[in-house]
Amino acid sequence: MKDILIVDDDKDLSFIISEMLQNYGYCVTCAESCEEAFRLLGERKYCLILLDINLPDGSGYEICSELRRACDVPVIFASARTGENDRINGFDIGGDDYLPKPYSMKELLSRVNALIRRAYGSDRQEKILRFGNITVNITARSVTRNGLPVSLSLREFDLLAFLCENKNTAIPKDRLLSGVWGAFSGVEPATLTVHIRWLREKLEDDPAHPEYIKTVYKVGYMLEVRE
Repeated sequence: MKDILIVDDDKDLSFIISEMLQNYGYCVTCAESCEEAFRLLGERKYCLILLDINLPDGSGYEICSELRRACDVPVIFASARTGENDRINGFDIGGDDYLPKPYSMKELLSRVNALIRRAYGSDRQEKILRFGNITVNITARSVTRNGLPVSLSLREFDLLAFLCENKNTAIPKDRLLSGVWGAFSGVEPATLTVHIRWLREKLEDDPAHPEYIKTVYKVGYMLEVRE
């Protein structure tokens, strides 16, 4: 189930949107302020953010700008501010779509579905990566080694999936932290180091000399997969 965060101080509208999105299989969380939005973003990852501009303690522009420093989660601005400059500013700071209020629930659902398809692909297509004696099914969230199931914690699997989706690419530590733990989680780099060690212990034949999960000096980590 994909998680969506709605940031809007209109409680009634947020409730209506939540009900509609939940009926179509989404998990929805609501925030009424910038402060609450940043707290929620630090606690979990979301697949899409529906963002108003005018908020009691700041601007949706500020939230989007901070997000773009750390991650590329899809953002739809939904605002009563419909001027050309408002829309341009929304796109310039990293928004993916701009929906003027008032809007129909049917149009909102269509835009949410379209943006999620572009960002994550179709759920009907399984994402599977095989390397050596390891098979990672990202869609089913399962891992096998030599044909036997490997038990991973939620965060261990998220980290492995992130590495798989960026295979053969050196990923900076801060990008891994924001991509796996959340843009504003405040998690220390040492936590990443520990989780990398745990993954190596479960997946590598020789964890001290890893064949797949490599350390990239002064950068971060990389999943090396020979094609």
